[in-house]
Amino acid sequence: MVTNTLENSFDAIIIGAGISGMYQLYKLRELGMSVRVFETGTGVGGTWYWNRYPGCRFDSESYSYGYSFSEEVLQEWSWSEHFAPQPETLRYLNYVADKFDIRDDIQFNSRVKRATYDETSNQWRVELDDGTEAEARFLISATGPLSAPTLPKVPGIDSFTGESFHTSRWPQDPDGFGGKQFDFSGKRIGVVGTGATGVQVIQEIAKTAGELLVFQRNPNWCAPLHNSPITDEQQAEIKAGYGEIFQTCRDSFASFMHTWDERSALEVTAEEREALFEELYAAPGFAIWLANFHDILINPEANAMISEFVANKIRGRVNDPELAEKLIPKNHGFGLRRVPMETHYFEVYNQSNVRLVDLRETPIEQVNASGIKTTAEQHDLDMIIYATGFDAVSGALNRIEIRGEGGQKLKDKWADGPRTYLGIQSAGFPNFFTLVGPHNAASFCNIPRCIEQNVEWVTDVLAHMRDKQLINIKPDQSAEETWTQQVLDDAEQTLFPTADSWFMGVNQNVADKKRTFMLYVSGSETYRKKCDEVAANDYEGFALR
Repeated sequence: MVTNTLENSFDAIIIGAGISGMYQLYKLRELGMSVRVFETGTGVGGTWYWNRYPGCRFDSESYSYGYSFSEEVLQEWSWSEHFAPQPETLRYLNYVADKFDIRDDIQFNSRVKRATYDETSNQWRVELDDGTEAEARFLISATGPLSAPTLPKVPGIDSFTGESFHTSRWPQDPDGFGGKQFDFSGKRIGVVGTGATGVQVIQEIAKTAGELLVFQRNPNWCAPLHNSPITDEQQAEIKAGYGEIFQTCRDSFASFMHTWDERSALEVTAEEREALFEELYAAPGFAIWLANFHDILINPEANAMISEFVANKIRGRVNDPELAEKLIPKNHGFGLRRVPMETHYFEVYNQSNVRLVDLRETPIEQVNASGIKTTAEQHDLDMIIYATGFDAVSGALNRIEIRGEGGQKLKDKWADGPRTYLGIQSAGFPNFFTLVGPHNAASFCNIPRCIEQNVEWVTDVLAHMRDKQLINIKPDQSAEETWTQQVLDDAEQTLFPTADSWFMGVNQNVADKKRTFMLYVSGSETYRKKCDEVAANDYEGFALR
């Protein structure tokens, strides 16, 4: 398809072998393209390969999460729980990799250090950490929105003599798909962070730890997951109903199995409002967040109502009233950050072996050889677990030196916030596609559903270029500016910008990142229609040659 100058040359290079990288490889193979995937890890799976901490599991219904492209896979694979645990998910992704011989075109243990666009040859030259180089006409990032872990900016992290690690670097089980099993009994364990990951790991370790210290900077609104095993009868219904399941996802705001209640929280009676809140709080998954009154994320008064409802639920579940208030967010409303799904999380704080350390009252001064020292006291620990999040959405791309036309670095271009067209390309970086990139609906989505849309759209444009004998695609500057402004304007119509979150590019461990909206908030259905419209209009907004 292309003329290359390096021995290690391909039609396309994909960075990352997670859900998006695997599917993009599969689709490009169908086009007859030569493809190489570079993956930092030793296996496929992306986020499910890296995150092996205790309690890690879906917050999407399992049967809404898997690939939809193969009916054979849908019928052969049986999920065991409505919200599957990490080992099962990684086992599923390995099953898919085996079935379609995905690994044949993946090079593992290969971290991409830099990627440079050569304007003369119209090629992307990729360099790995070990100095190996490869080139391709098309470069596709499949690095994921939550794959660049961050640690707290406190002195002495490396001085601790016990075991410590970020949750996304939990040691692997050498004999399985999960993480290494630790005996926490009689041990003093510290968990730093109470976001979605922190919540999952805390509620699991609290079951057996001798003492668990939770270091919390800011509490998050959490809601019950209500997980359960899938019965044989339910399994049969799921396999017979996949078409309906995926259509429900396709028609919903964020491709989950939940659709808004079209009423306003303000137009119903107090009794009706309370009844819906109670129904959704008792329902599985994200129903309380994404099947609620349509205005809870756009109207401050409606948001205050659901926030107070959830706050009262927390007060009813935590025995100590003073402690309960410390677990209730005061600086943002319910749903304005991604909602952690929990199982008896708040009840953990009723246990005698669990203690909350409020870092707003007593910040961490340092980590030392024996544990964590706050402004109030020294906490000696046997293990420290950092559930301190990620440099979200753009972080993994920023950790690669990506240079486009004129040697411009992508990181420099995005220093004041991402600028893209459709969240798929950025002007000045020809033939470079960002799956699940910033300002792309896939970053606020039941992610495999939007990954499939992203991958299929990119595949279609590459097929179009092949058929028309075109070799270069990049966005028009004006199209990029219009799209970026529209994304930011749409976000301002919601309450999301009122909360510091990774949605807004905020991570206190990433000091130089500008606060700006990173996602796409108008919904996956609207996004899909826009992408389809662009394609139908001969890829309007892109310059192809």
